[in-house]
Amino acid sequence: QVQLVESGGGSVQAGGSLRLSCAASGRTFITYSLAWFRQAPGQGREFVAGITWRSGRTQYADSVKGRFTISRDAAQNMVYLQMNDLKVEDTATYYCAVDPSGLISTRVDRNRYWGPGTQVTISS
Repeated sequence: QVQLVESGGGSVQAGGSLRLSCAASGRTFITYSLAWFRQAPGQGREFVAGITWRSGRTQYADSVKGRFTISRDAAQNMVYLQMNDLKVEDTATYYCAVDPSGLISTRVDRNRYWGPGTQVTISS
């Protein structure tokens, strides 16, 4: 049973930074990929960034390229999302997700396991 728990959310002003963490447990993730998604009030869940566990290959949504960085600590089973130059439109609940195929998928339905989410609020 895969378990994911996000942390690190909070409220900051525009231009600020936050680092989200996702603690993964329940199995060996070497063949999986992990991703961050977000969902703003009244909107659908969208892909933010993903990383393959084995190689560390990354992929980003265009809206966060150059501002967000995804990374993993394989020894600690942790995935991080460093978010810099935050904008009001980054306000959302952020979720950590696992795709057992090992491919980074931007589709919600391809990611089988999800954490409960952490709230990020950016004020102007």
